[in-house]
Amino acid sequence: MQKLAEICVRRPVFASMLVAAIVVIGGVTFFQLGVDRYPRIETPVVSVTTTNRGATPESIEKEITERIEAAVNTVAGIDELRSTSSEGLSRVTITFDLSKNPDIAAQEVRAKVDPVIRNLPETADPPVVQKQDPDATPIIMFSISAPMNAVELTSYLEQNVQKRIESVNGVGEVIMYGSRRRQLQIKIDPDRLNGYALSTTDVAAALRAQNLELPGGRLEQGERELSVRTVGRLTRPQEFADVVVATRNNVPIRIRDIGTVEDTGQDPTSVSILNGKPAVTIAVRKQSGVNTVALADAIKARMAEIQETLPPNFEVRLVRDDSEFIRASLHAIEEHLVLGGIFAAIIVLVFLRNFRSTIIAGLAIPTSIIGAFGVMALLGFTLNQMTMLALTLMVGIVIDDAIVVLENIYRFVEEKGMHPMQAAVEGTKEIGLAVTATTLSLLAVFIPVGFLGGMVGRFMSSFGLTSAAAIAISLIVSFTLTPMLAARWIKPKHQPAGHQPSDDSRRGFYRHIDNAYTRMLAFSMSHRWLIVGTCAMVIASMFP
Repeated sequence: MQKLAEICVRRPVFASMLVAAIVVIGGVTFFQLGVDRYPRIETPVVSVTTTNRGATPESIEKEITERIEAAVNTVAGIDELRSTSSEGLSRVTITFDLSKNPDIAAQEVRAKVDPVIRNLPETADPPVVQKQDPDATPIIMFSISAPMNAVELTSYLEQNVQKRIESVNGVGEVIMYGSRRRQLQIKIDPDRLNGYALSTTDVAAALRAQNLELPGGRLEQGERELSVRTVGRLTRPQEFADVVVATRNNVPIRIRDIGTVEDTGQDPTSVSILNGKPAVTIAVRKQSGVNTVALADAIKARMAEIQETLPPNFEVRLVRDDSEFIRASLHAIEEHLVLGGIFAAIIVLVFLRNFRSTIIAGLAIPTSIIGAFGVMALLGFTLNQMTMLALTLMVGIVIDDAIVVLENIYRFVEEKGMHPMQAAVEGTKEIGLAVTATTLSLLAVFIPVGFLGGMVGRFMSSFGLTSAAAIAISLIVSFTLTPMLAARWIKPKHQPAGHQPSDDSRRGFYRHIDNAYTRMLAFSMSHRWLIVGTCAMVIASMFP
């Protein structure tokens, strides 16, 4: 490092370009970093969901849940296995050790579940294996109400709002709460059904057989070839009512003979109210790793475009926006970061009492902080509360190395009468090992934090490594930019070599500090065992 300092003093352009490269890389990557509330933490949790509509909880547990549990129980690394059996739904949740890769865990569970599918009831849907996604929580929600029933409103929003929001880059999923999709319900009269000696199984079989759309082959006409299909899908209530269930005495028994067909909506599973009126709430989930703030802004812009095309009697209200909280939190941290840098520079000015020296030392703050953004991008971190907190705390640390190097160079100029160019080289050489050791001791504290295990380690990883990046860059700055600027900005005082330090440093307030420290040091040296004993008691008090 000392050799690097000498090169930078002799070659100022090299030093300037080296530091400029760090700043440019950090500045460019800053605008590419994602913005989120907390660091992205993937927990190895996999769920297996199976639906069997109409089945009782007891049959769900016996025929589905227990079989899936027996299959996935052999997967390595399981920490906890939980299951829930409710009407028509089975959910098995597998929590793995934190060391387990979530993607590998999901693949292993899927491999165990696939052979079980053939042993499940025929009426059950295939099991759905999903890993827990930390980005599954909606980031923004809109409630929309209109003077129409829920079925009509749901259909309108699906065609005119949902699809347009889904086309926004970065949107993972659009969910509608309080919606009711159109549904044709066939209500069978049990007495009529028994009167014709039929069962609900006969009705279901008739619907499956007569509600089909099958390919009909191809027609060739010269050079033309046409595809033929049979249009057998039923769409209207009257068509369902005309379905023949069976024949008795050559008389067809239709659905209208044993029941009724109603054109209505699905049974509601959620309710949304806006200003006391029924509404539909549109919730948007983001894709994994997408910038929350940028995506929320894009969705709000798209919704503003959509609102212009909606009828005037539609009421749209933004009911949730996570980006506002993230924006406010990061703005507060950014404000503290800037104020911290300003106050740190002011403190340096108070003690150095030299504007040029303050600027030289103060440049270490923005250079180290901006340079850390490049390392954050390399490690895949986002701008969140943990990384911004790390940079805020580092404001007072990254300037330390520059102050120590600058003060030693200044001492060589003032006390030894050296030319600033020579003082920059010799002063940095003398203090270089101590500065390096100090920085390495700080890195020894923060780097292990980045590799802690468990959930706390995953949460603190970005904090520790971001702090270490800023500290490491500050060491580079103190051996490149600081001595180079000191060699050219510090003005030597024309006094003979070997003179005493300037009396300016021993006047007024600083004289009182000097005297107080001298008395304290003299007392400590005269009562060594008292000081050692006090320190030992303080250390002992840390243990229960």
